[in-house]
Amino acid sequence: MDEIDKGRRTARPVYRNLGLAQILGYRMPPSAVVSILHRISGVLLFLIGIPFILYLFQNSLTSELSFEVYRRAVSSWLGKLVLLVLIWSFLHHLLAGIRFLLLDLHIAGEREQGMITAQVVLVLSILLTVACALPLFGLF
Repeated sequence: MDEIDKGRRTARPVYRNLGLAQILGYRMPPSAVVSILHRISGVLLFLIGIPFILYLFQNSLTSELSFEVYRRAVSSWLGKLVLLVLIWSFLHHLLAGIRFLLLDLHIAGEREQGMITAQVVLVLSILLTVACALPLFGLF
């Protein structure tokens, strides 16, 4: 009986350790990119967004002098860049969250539809961020 079973067995797959160059060369599908960026944007909003916005809010309300500190922080290139990253984080997190809610409701859950909705989230988050960046940097 052992000889019969040996004839029916297929070769087991061999799993090898991946190197860093192989990982960097791996192309992830858009849905994986959206998922990873959703986590990154959530961390950015929590660790940078909340303290930065609370700091700006405190400086805008305390006194006239602290309002000037707020204006200088927001009008500097670094402040604008931080605000732009937070705007992208918020927009991407919102759009990806809506996508994930739709997936939880079994809407657009097929593979092709999931790829399309992931691409829509990526493109919309970039376009909306650019639309917010133009007036932020005084280009519009």
